[in-house]
Amino acid sequence: QVQLVESGGGLVQAGGSLRLSCAASGGTFSRYNMGWFRQAPGKEREFVAARWRNGNTYYADSVKGRFTISRDNAKNTVYLQMNSLKPEDTALYYCAADLGIVGVPSSLSDYDYWGQGTQVTVSS
Repeated sequence: QVQLVESGGGLVQAGGSLRLSCAASGGTFSRYNMGWFRQAPGKEREFVAARWRNGNTYYADSVKGRFTISRDNAKNTVYLQMNSLKPEDTALYYCAADLGIVGVPSSLSDYDYWGQGTQVTVSS
């Protein structure tokens, strides 16, 4: 019903920047609450950032001040601008869509659709 495709991952040195994109199709994007999560090998998937359809944004403490989530409804795309990257940011990054009428931004279970992920590797 809803497909999400992430892109923009890659290898970057510590202190560098990357911008991830998540293109959505199969629904009314402007109605979705969108989030970014990440998962490192051997660790649980964790919340990174979210932007609700009302414009409210939410960030994990670990990325606050470094990452920025934005969305372009005309392009059905949500972005994650990542600056001042650290080795601990290395993970597979997923975008997710919450199609419900309410949700908790940091809660995995509140998202209905997930992309396949894009790898971000930060070298030191």
